Order: sequence, then structure tokens, then C-alpha cells
Amino acid sequence: MWRLDEDRALVFTADFITPIVDDAAAWGRIAAANAVSDVYAMGARPLVALNLVGWNNDELPTDLLGDVLAGAAEVAAAGSFVIAGGHTIDDPEPKFGLAVIGEVHPDELLTNAGFRPGQELILTKPLGIGVASTAIKSGRATASLIDAAVASMTRLNDDAARIARHHGSTGATDVTGFGLLGHLGRAAVESGIEVTLAVDRVPVLDGVRSLAEEGLVPGGSKRNLRSVSGQLDRGSTDELDVLLLADAQTSGGLVFGVDPDRLDDALDELTACGHRAANIGSTAPGEGTIHLD
Repeated sequence: MWRLDEDRALVFTADFITPIVDDAAAWGRIAAANAVSDVYAMGARPLVALNLVGWNNDELPTDLLGDVLAGAAEVAAAGSFVIAGGHTIDDPEPKFGLAVIGEVHPDELLTNAGFRPGQELILTKPLGIGVASTAIKSGRATASLIDAAVASMTRLNDDAARIARHHGSTGATDVTGFGLLGHLGRAAVESGIEVTLAVDRVPVLDGVRSLAEEGLVPGGSKRNLRSVSGQLDRGSTDELDVLLLADAQTSGGLVFGVDPDRLDDALDELTACGHRAANIGSTAPGEGTIHLD
């Protein structure tokens, strides 16, 4: 965060991804929503962005790149920010994303060190994108799962950030490549708390569990689980459920903490905005342990 004055601070982020769907415009929307998610996770509103493009000019037509950029422009319009150009390099594997500048009131900044003991945790999007993406690449995903995954990945976290701030949250993290356990585990350490997750309340995209049972789990999810294992008290939780909690997400939702008396109102507002949100657990004083219940 770069503080400009008493009322304004700037935040900066950059992210890009390889294609995870066949439709170029959808990939552009997903990549843009994924990149701007870090701004929303800080409670900020995006102002301006630059396209970051790696493109194989020998094998991919430029009009396909136009579709990618058009998809990103749709996200920028929805988020009321400007894409002011960008930079393209030759790359054997196509990549796309954004560098983003956002603005936030210094007193409203959300950080992964801002969770407090005694809070209820809200997750604003279902998990399962990593499994869904693996199924898409292998031709095993149903049309309904593809539609649900794309809809989830292209949904901006702007309303989620606004609702978190409105209900007094100071701690938040988005759920992306390190999965729910990875991102929440880092937040627990930074915030000096421990977390109890109610595993059966964590939402997962319909159809994902059966695909995971068939082995369609990305390697990144398995690495995530190994990385966080030292913080994890699994209890009697099924191994597959634990792995889904570590599922590597693209453009996932936010996790934020609210006081118990604000929980129901926050969930009602998220539902009214179209989010499939849930109260997934609670926080207590501690040193970063995640208990699965």
C-alpha cells in the first residue's frame, strides 16, 4: 500500500494465467477477473490496468488475441476501471493477465493479517475450480459444470469486498492458486489466530466431488496440501474432503471474518448479489493451526 494522504492509498498487483477454457473471450474474462481479485481482497476499488500478454504469433492468429482482449474489456467495464494499453511478448505458450492499480481508504484496508479471534468466517464462492479445470482439459467435464465454473471464475469480488468492509471486516484473503487451506493457513499465521473449519459447510461446485474421486485432481492441489500439512489438524475428515479444501483455484472467492452479530446480514447481502456464500468456520486465539471439524 502506498498512502497518498489521510483519505487515499494506492495498491498494486499483477497476475496472468495460461488458458483454462477453449473460448478465447471467456479466457480473457477469467484472467482479468483473476488479476483484479487481489485488489478487491485488499478492500480496494480498481482504477486502471495494463494488459500483460504472451502470444505465439507463429501459431495463433491475432484476431484470437482480439477476442481475449475483448473479454478482459468486458470485465473492466463491469468493474468500472480502465484498461490503458499494455505489453505483448512472443511466447510459445499463450498467457494473459493484468497489472492493476487500485485505491482504498487507509482505514478500510483489508489484509491477511487482519483476522481477529472470535470471528465467523465467510467464503463467497464454491471450491472445485481446480478439479473442474482438469476435467475440462481432459474432456471429462459436463456442459453444466463448465458453465458453472466459468460463471464462478468471471464473477467479480467487488460486491464481496464491499460487503466485507460494510460489516466491519479487517481481515480477508482471496482464494486462488494455494487453495482455501493455503491462503487461510497463511492468514492464520499472519493474524495470530487458529481456525476451525466446518468441512460440511464449505460449498463445492456440483459434480466436482465425483470427478475428484475418479482422480481428476490437479498436481497443484496435492502440492498445496503437502505445504499446509504442518498446520493441519485433520481430525476424522475424509482424505478426499481434505484434498478439495486444498484445491487450486483460479479467480476464487474471498474469505473474510465478521463478528457473530454481523454474520447473518452479511450472508443475506451476498446471496442477494448472486453469491453462493457460506459460513465455513470460526477463529480463536492461536498460532496458525487449522482444525477440520
